[in-house]
Amino acid sequence: MQVEVNGTRLWFDVDGPALVPDGAAMRERPTIVLLHGGPGGYDHSYFKPDFGPLTRVAQVVYLDLRDHGRSARHDPAAWTFETCADDVRAFCDALGIVRPIVYGHSLGGFMAMLYGARHPGHAGALVLQSTMARFDLARLVEGFRRVAGDEVAELAGRDFGGEPVTDEDSARVFAAFGPRLPDDEQLGRRIGNPGIGEPGMERLRQFDVVDQLGRIDCPTLVCVGALDPVTPVDAAREIHDALRWGLGRLEVIEGAGHFPWKDAPDRYLPVIESFVVDARTPA
Repeated sequence: MQVEVNGTRLWFDVDGPALVPDGAAMRERPTIVLLHGGPGGYDHSYFKPDFGPLTRVAQVVYLDLRDHGRSARHDPAAWTFETCADDVRAFCDALGIVRPIVYGHSLGGFMAMLYGARHPGHAGALVLQSTMARFDLARLVEGFRRVAGDEVAELAGRDFGGEPVTDEDSARVFAAFGPRLPDDEQLGRRIGNPGIGEPGMERLRQFDVVDQLGRIDCPTLVCVGALDPVTPVDAAREIHDALRWGLGRLEVIEGAGHFPWKDAPDRYLPVIESFVVDARTPA
């Protein structure tokens, strides 16, 4: 499905009902809007089918960010995290999604943080998964050193630092993202946009919104795999500590990497489900 919002056309898919029968009435369930990683090389498809079980507690909406996947293309030079964050609000408003729970994975977490900071009062809750509020190359390199050794750490520093690396070396870096990764079928479903890759990575290297996190005014789950080298536990803790007191919850998934639903689904999905239920339950 597609919708025109904020000067672009966004593609989305929906899994599960927003309203369910409850005796003589219909009960409204929360809606989770999933924001994928990137830039340029990912879309919503790597979430499927792993996030299907969340329909036990919520409606799940899969969204392709602008210039990604099946959404409309624009001038790569005009693509920004802020515009994508504003798209999230416009998208929810267009579809009538009230108080959404916005889940951002990796780069999608950038948009989720900015959405919450730029549009206070709009979100019901945020889930910031395997992400960072500030790019720190030295921290990232040490994360790779911890899980994969000096050689891969050096390659990661070059790759994320903007130096050229071979496809083989890039694959070695990706292999260290976690014990389990999206498989070839899931990765093969992606519709890439290489034009966004380079400018997107340059913006990633300049990313620092730590001082904006205090504007977020909704319950926020900050979740990270203990073995994640890209957005390590220190990066998650930095986000949590910058949130307003009482709004943040930090969860570290032991034995998991950058894709914790792959490494520990039996432990990870209940964390997300319980947060969703708690976030929409009146105090």
